[in-house]
Amino acid sequence: MSPVTLPFFVYGTLRCREPNHDLFLRGRTLKEEPARLSGAVLYDGPGYPYAVEDPGGAVRGDLVTVRGEEYPELLAELDRLEEYVPGDPRSLYQRVARDVTRDADGTRVRAWVYLAAPAVATRLRAHGRLIASGDWAVR
Repeated sequence: MSPVTLPFFVYGTLRCREPNHDLFLRGRTLKEEPARLSGAVLYDGPGYPYAVEDPGGAVRGDLVTVRGEEYPELLAELDRLEEYVPGDPRSLYQRVARDVTRDADGTRVRAWVYLAAPAVATRLRAHGRLIASGDWAVR
């Protein structure tokens, strides 16, 4: 079964001016706009962040709309980058659909978000370093 085509909410190394943006997104997007994910907090990982669900938090990032012809290949590439394999308990992240809010007009949009996988989230909550601002770019 093929996943639903949704924009992506990116909050770490895929954001503009971060190392993976040019490698994966440059020239493949229609729009990139500031947005926030409510109900999550951000933890510092080894060179990249993890968003972890938390009802009181918010994570800053970008809502990325991908060119239609690029979507299937990019989705597969991002799943590999994020070490996400559906149903694999060794995955670092899980790709989930969540509502994010555009900064420009406050509208909510359903988007794919890579959240810390359950085992990773448990470790981070116990021993991780929280990024209090919720913004990887100003950590």
